[in-house]
Amino acid sequence: MMANISMQTMSISETSSVVPVERTFKKGRQHLERIGDKHMKVKRLATLVLSCIGLTAFAAELTLTSSELDYARLYLQQTQNGVVGATKGLSQAQWNFKAAPDRWSIAEILEHMVLTQDLVLGPTREKLAKAPPPSERDYKLVDAIVVNQIPDRTAKFKAPEFLQPTGRWTPAAAMDRLLKNYAQLTEYLETTPDLRQHALDAPPLKAVPKGAYDSMDGYQWILATAAHVERHTKQILEVKADANFPLK
Repeated sequence: MMANISMQTMSISETSSVVPVERTFKKGRQHLERIGDKHMKVKRLATLVLSCIGLTAFAAELTLTSSELDYARLYLQQTQNGVVGATKGLSQAQWNFKAAPDRWSIAEILEHMVLTQDLVLGPTREKLAKAPPPSERDYKLVDAIVVNQIPDRTAKFKAPEFLQPTGRWTPAAAMDRLLKNYAQLTEYLETTPDLRQHALDAPPLKAVPKGAYDSMDGYQWILATAAHVERHTKQILEVKADANFPLK
């Protein structure tokens, strides 16, 4: 009798289609993990979409105020007047004087100003039109850094090779180009309502506040171009103050 029971038990064990408990739990865990992975992917995608929507909404709210436009107009005019006044009536000897062999002459400083304007009005402006919105930040603080710290010559920086002067223009031709560029900067300011809504990597800004900020919107690029002229107008005045600067 016992032998028959044992044989029956063995037969059931060998032929049963019941899935072992361990295998059931394993499949259950795998199923839950797959569901969890899907949920995490959906959650990450939703977070990314919401972040993009948030940045776009933030940028859309950034339209230039009348006071910001007035400030930029005035700053452009003041910096233009500054360089024109600093170079008015210079002789050829004065244009070409160098305080030291490794220093720039006033003619070279002016050329560097124009090259930088050309860069902003050309490639930089084109890239800005396609650039993403700026990150959420204190943009007024960045404005202040641009106009207060870029002109400060207590910190010196070497210009990249493509902005180095090489005698491309006569002083008269360079000045004419500079004034035309100022007119284009003003036109850019007046005709581009979404200046605040696009931001681009800005090496000049990275150097000034020790890397605290690394991009500028279109409005800040215009301010920075004027601030750059102010910076180098101060350099022109330093050249003119040199003890060996020609009297005429």
